[in-house]
Amino acid sequence: MGDKEKGRRSEGISRRRFLTYTLGGTGAFLASTALYPMVRFSADPFLKREEERASFVDVGPVDQFSETYKFVRFFVKRKDGWYHPEKGFERTAWVRRSASGDILALSPVCKHLNCTVKWEGNPRFKSEFFCPCHGGRYDENGVNIPGTPPAAPLDRYETKVEKGRLYLGKIVPRTRG
Repeated sequence: MGDKEKGRRSEGISRRRFLTYTLGGTGAFLASTALYPMVRFSADPFLKREEERASFVDVGPVDQFSETYKFVRFFVKRKDGWYHPEKGFERTAWVRRSASGDILALSPVCKHLNCTVKWEGNPRFKSEFFCPCHGGRYDENGVNIPGTPPAAPLDRYETKVEKGRLYLGKIVPRTRG
């Protein structure tokens, strides 16, 4: 090879180097496109703002709750794709305050077929939650009664009291105990 040819090659990029860069860049782009959703999925819980993870909703003054269950409706703001209702998503709970001041807030969703349970919903079963769908029963603490369809107790809501007001948080699942 003469000096003239060496001079021409050193001025530009070689064909081999061009193909290496092009194929490497294309491979990196395709790999990052495939890996991004997996990385985003695994990192998503860490990227959420703290208030989304542990938000509490004011459901009223603590004084309005007694030893008798009260049905409470409230709204929770959360992201659900492109759907963002103005008030938020409606949630419900059965709430009572014991004589000692302990708060118990239960989800009204039956653990058998997700029907809505009612406090003293059947005149035959006093001081119990009753599910009208298939006769499911729970005691006053939301624990399923053996021999009835539900396989687990009613879920509970996290609760906190601040400045005389009751706040409900996320649902804490309960399993057979």
